Amino acid sequence: MNLYRRIVLWTLILTSVVVVFGAYVRLADAGLGCPDWPGCYGKLTPTMAAEQILDAHSADPFGPVSMPKAWKEMIHRYLASTVGLLIIAIAAMAWRRRQDPGTDPVLATALIGVVVFQGLLGMWTVTLLLKPAIVTAHLIGGMTTLGLLAWLHERARARARVHLGAGATLLARVAFVLLAVQIVLGGWVSTNYAALACMDFPTCHGSFWPEADYSNAFHVVRELGMTAEGELLSHEALTAIHWMHRIGALVAGVALFALGLSLRRESGARSLGNALLAALALQVALGIANVLLSLPLLLAAAHNAGAALLVVIMVGINYRVRSTAATMEKGRGEDERASHENSYA
Repeated sequence: MNLYRRIVLWTLILTSVVVVFGAYVRLADAGLGCPDWPGCYGKLTPTMAAEQILDAHSADPFGPVSMPKAWKEMIHRYLASTVGLLIIAIAAMAWRRRQDPGTDPVLATALIGVVVFQGLLGMWTVTLLLKPAIVTAHLIGGMTTLGLLAWLHERARARARVHLGAGATLLARVAFVLLAVQIVLGGWVSTNYAALACMDFPTCHGSFWPEADYSNAFHVVRELGMTAEGELLSHEALTAIHWMHRIGALVAGVALFALGLSLRRESGARSLGNALLAALALQVALGIANVLLSLPLLLAAAHNAGAALLVVIMVGINYRVRSTAATMEKGRGEDERASHENSYA
């Protein structure tokens, strides 16, 4: 394994840790453990800001600031900063090796832009006091970074493509889009603290179509726990957020399950299908367990890890899967060009 591929792999792993640990920080109510950015009360570590943290905690013992919460928040920032530096290194190496087919300097450079914007979202998450739209966008940015790194890693590995029918190839693309939508819905549930709006399963409040306020549930520009008009967000609105996530899980789950079965029928793609079905089963089990067990912190973080794992697997599938018809058409085009060139030789 060359150095470039090794760095991409370790950056991918570290980004997965950052995404999951970021979810843990949010679920542990530590997102404002240090109420400024990028330091903690202007200091490099919580230890250096111990006096300010203790004063804030004494003034509000049940508030978001405490030494344990400050450390959780700062560790997340340290890890995210390390990812940013590694991505800069990846881009530099990709440009130096731009003749190597296993690199993609343009995508690596674009990834720097994604990470810079992700850093800004991290800052706004703190300075704008956990607005749901900003926190959800921060989650999307983390998953986007993870997905792009997975794509770079697939390219660096230079594994053989899998040629499938046009229908299976289209299903892989559609399932990936549905997974992305479902992750956004999951982020909206988490950032609005709506995970416990429905405590039963598979119904919600004993119904398959519970009373819900969809008009206020999906206003993007608003404060945490408030409607766009500044009133308290109702339980019916939280129910709407939660229930839409369940509906999204059903739609995305069916598409991913169908894709997994389709891949298992192809000799060159059986391992991809098995990996997808195993990750899907795990994610469904974690989702149900979170509802029935009232959202234990570690189990909720594991649910985020399951989403990250599905993103990596689906990127790998979409990178490797190629339509047989498109491949044949490309081959015919190359043969025609070769024939045309030979006619002038």
